[in-house]
This record gives sequence, C-alpha cells and structure tokens, in this order.
Amino acid sequence: MDDQLRTILIIIVSVSIFGLLVFVFVKNYIRNKINYLAEEEEKKLK
Repeated sequence: MDDQLRTILIIIVSVSIFGLLVFVFVKNYIRNKINYLAEEEEKKLK
C-alpha cells in the first residue's frame, strides 16, 4: 500500500509541476504577444 501511495503522490506532484511550467510559459507568451500587438497598433495610429 505504501508503494502505491508513494507512486500516486509522485505522479500528482510531477503533473502539478509540469502544469505550472506550461502555465507560466503560456502566460509569458500571451503577454509578449499582446504587448507586441499593442505597439504595432500604436505605431499605426501615429
């Protein structure tokens, strides 16, 4: 039972860390994309 519980906890922690990393990368990508588009729009208006 202990081995099974340990394996489940390792899987849960690994998936959580992977999900957090993906979230951070996607958030930064979207932020950079929005900033780029905002700068392009600002250049058009001038």
